[in-house]
Amino acid sequence: MTSRLRVAVAAPLEPALCDLIVELEPRIDLFVDHALLPPMRHPADFSGDPSFRRTPSQQRAYEYLLDRADALYGIPDVDPAALARAVRSNPSLRWVHTMAAGGGGQVRAAELTGAELERVVFTTSAGVHGDSLAEFAVFGVFAGAKHLPRLLRQQREREWSGRWLMSQVSDQTVLVLGLGGIGSAVAAKLSALGATVIATSRSGASAPGVCRTVRPDDVRSVLPEVSAVVSTLPGTDATHHLVGSEFLAALTPGTTVVNVGRGTVIDEAALLRELGTGRVGFAALDVFEIEPLPSDSPLWSHPRVLVSPHTAALDAREDRRIAELFAENARRLLDGETPRNVVDTVEFY
Repeated sequence: MTSRLRVAVAAPLEPALCDLIVELEPRIDLFVDHALLPPMRHPADFSGDPSFRRTPSQQRAYEYLLDRADALYGIPDVDPAALARAVRSNPSLRWVHTMAAGGGGQVRAAELTGAELERVVFTTSAGVHGDSLAEFAVFGVFAGAKHLPRLLRQQREREWSGRWLMSQVSDQTVLVLGLGGIGSAVAAKLSALGATVIATSRSGASAPGVCRTVRPDDVRSVLPEVSAVVSTLPGTDATHHLVGSEFLAALTPGTTVVNVGRGTVIDEAALLRELGTGRVGFAALDVFEIEPLPSDSPLWSHPRVLVSPHTAALDAREDRRIAELFAENARRLLDGETPRNVVDTVEFY
């Protein structure tokens, strides 16, 4: 990198946050034309209004901005093909920051060559969503423990039943799959509520609130102990359908399953089977194998499934947190340090 960093804004970004990035790292030269970016419909809407279209001259102007930059704030149009075009058209490009925590999947889809992956550093926004997703995970664990589906059904049917026992989260053992930023936040919150937290960790490292870590290959040894499973894992070849038939069959009846990672981690067909047997008592899902969730998916109507349309991470402060993270990583690159959240270009997470 040179003593300054030319950054093209490739994703919607409020003018105030453009100013903030330069204020936080004055060595950035920011190139942005808001007329070339789709309007945001809500905070963190980095795809923007789907009806937005550029004229041919606007598209040329947009690509001209991208092709003279050292770094991109966002994947152009959140489109892997557009990312590949930008990388190949701009030999000066050295860094692309993705808005998503799981931006590695978008990088993989661009099908870049080994040389291109070596030339360009890709970073993600992992960590900025940790608290929001952790709160949804805690909500899911509580919803299972307190029998939310039964309460809603009885209220809807105006049924005043006899009393029944509910579980105490403080008495439960919860397995957290993945101990990155989201998993660590989940573990801390659940532990503070009195739950016993076991977590998977590839490195063996732990985090505050975790009483025990296990390697992913050994996870089935602890499944009979747990009352709830929270997945925070990224979508990689190694995690694909990790929560599948064998995993779910090892759980005790009534276990709660929560997913705030990536939808491909859970085999939805296997999950539905175990919901039918009662081995899974309740599932709170913010992510799915196919998104949007198809209208004919049985998950929509299952009485013990809570469907959240990949919205649990959304927070009014998300845009600012990403801008701050970007400025910090720009500083690191300019100072010769390793940026945060570099994408692993082997497993793409």
